[in-house]
Amino acid sequence: MSRRTSPVIPGFGLTLGYTLVYLSLLVLIPLGALFLKTFDLTWAQFWNIVSAPRVLAALKLSFGTALAAAVLNGIIGTLLAWVLVRYEFFGRKVIEAMVDLPFALPTAVAGIALTALYAPAGLVGQFATDLGFKIAYTPLGITLALTFVTLPFVVRTVQPVLADIPREVEEAAACLGAKPLQVFRHVLLPALLPAWLTGFALAFARGVGEYGSVIFIAGNMPMKTEILPLLIMVKLDQYDYAGATAIGVLMLVVSFLLLLLINLLQRRIETP
Repeated sequence: MSRRTSPVIPGFGLTLGYTLVYLSLLVLIPLGALFLKTFDLTWAQFWNIVSAPRVLAALKLSFGTALAAAVLNGIIGTLLAWVLVRYEFFGRKVIEAMVDLPFALPTAVAGIALTALYAPAGLVGQFATDLGFKIAYTPLGITLALTFVTLPFVVRTVQPVLADIPREVEEAAACLGAKPLQVFRHVLLPALLPAWLTGFALAFARGVGEYGSVIFIAGNMPMKTEILPLLIMVKLDQYDYAGATAIGVLMLVVSFLLLLLINLLQRRIETP
């Protein structure tokens, strides 16, 4: 008679219960409270707040720059992951550590450093000024700050997938007459795309809610370089809690719908 061994991890019911309690305390209850707070407003009041020109301008800027940064990191991050996985060179470990630096560095410190670098009198910003354009205090500066903060998300999601792709598969395709572009399209891209979309979604989500690294380089000019998180802080400073809550709900709904769309696209790609 064989003796039944106890599993290391408890059963489904217990683990699911702990998971739901944990998620409820950290995610569901706070978000539910955010929605409940908006019930203090009528629909007309809520719509007047979220459809104000200043809010719409900040919404467009926040989501537009976050999208641009995510796309930019989708390209640069994939190339960086490729170099780190496929090549051995002096200083590789240093670059590996630099990729994770935005995770450890306080975002306010990153914002100050980027502002000092790209301001009109900065090391890089002065050359941009000589060429007739500005980097800091413009949407371009915001995009650069978000690119810095969200780079690790793409690199760290694509890198392990690249490492797991056997080199023999690429070599076999090349031996059969496939050109490098065909190898990338038919061998690498199907394996990389789900991970790439995950990294893109994480970078986009982080960029939408980023605050510390942006407020210094943005300039915070209403209707021009004012992001939604800053506008929420302005509302709170004015004790307009209802207005801040309404803008927060707007960000939550738009972010959820976009991430849901990305996840559905990812699942469709993964399904054969």
